[in-house]
Amino acid sequence: MISIPGTNTSDNHSLTTDGSDSALFHSTTVKVSVLFLLLPIPIFAIMGNLVIMAAVARFQSLQTRTNAFVVSLAVADLLVAVLVMPFSLVRSIDSWHFGRCFCRAHFLLDVTFCTCSIFNLSCVALDRYIAVCDPLHYPARMSPRRVAGLLLLCWVLPLVFSSFCVSLGMYTQSPPAVVSSSTQDAQTCLAMFHVPYAFASSAISFFIPMGFMLFAYWKIFKAAQRQARWIHASDHQTGPTRRVQAYTETYSLKKERKAAKTLGLIIGVFLICWLPFFCVNVVHPLKGFSVSPLVLEASMWLGYANSSLNPFLYALFNKNYRHVFVAMLDCGIFGRQLRARLDSSVFGRQAHTVVSLETISR
Repeated sequence: MISIPGTNTSDNHSLTTDGSDSALFHSTTVKVSVLFLLLPIPIFAIMGNLVIMAAVARFQSLQTRTNAFVVSLAVADLLVAVLVMPFSLVRSIDSWHFGRCFCRAHFLLDVTFCTCSIFNLSCVALDRYIAVCDPLHYPARMSPRRVAGLLLLCWVLPLVFSSFCVSLGMYTQSPPAVVSSSTQDAQTCLAMFHVPYAFASSAISFFIPMGFMLFAYWKIFKAAQRQARWIHASDHQTGPTRRVQAYTETYSLKKERKAAKTLGLIIGVFLICWLPFFCVNVVHPLKGFSVSPLVLEASMWLGYANSSLNPFLYALFNKNYRHVFVAMLDCGIFGRQLRARLDSSVFGRQAHTVVSLETISR
């Protein structure tokens, strides 16, 4: 999210062999290796999020309130991949070649779209929390007007917040711990926060949404567990045969384990991708901006990777989307039949009126 300098000129942390050189890597072999390592991240982000957007635009059955947040998430991740990652990639493998003015613009876009992506993830969690924990009031609490309002906040708040940070919270020149020449300044993209703004930005962009997502998905998982027990108890009370009882118990436990794995994967990937970056974002100014540039770049690209993984986590685990992708790729008889069923909204009827384990991964 933060545009990070291509070098740290502190004697203890410089990765360059020449103090006047702003490049992070000098060996051509290393640069090519890093390029091949990082290039799949924007490529998969662009491809995956375009497919999600095309699927929702193509099939009316997917044009639901829940998928409105998924599409907004896809748009934010696509903008990160198109408008932010390419310039960060050049800086990571070489140095900054785009001037000081565009450095600030790049920082603004970076903060805005990454924060927007995280806010949309929070809205997906909110939508599923209401659908599972308060299904009877879901249509009223997630009305089209409220969905539109949440989507507007997901885009306006990050823009206002990032503009405020760029104008007030950044060092316009190198911070005291970093001493650099004017030539080196032109080849780096220094965009580091004052200490209070580092804490505020990390809290607003990540730690508060993270806390809400952990709360929401924990409530969803507990509701799923209660439903599994209720199904099991109901089957025992109606006196079915022992074989049916055993089948129902096994089926419920499988559903519960699937729900746990899905929720664990969603939260786990989100934390693995973004937690290191925002911890570094807080620690960096506290340590006098002496964190290794390699650590800064690695944590930043780990956060970017979340934009390429979101399409798989929030869409490909959805059976409706899987049917859509098969229909879009299959030109045979089965594909035509599936497209006809999708166009008739057979797969688009969302079961939000009852508490369901399926709602977690829907």
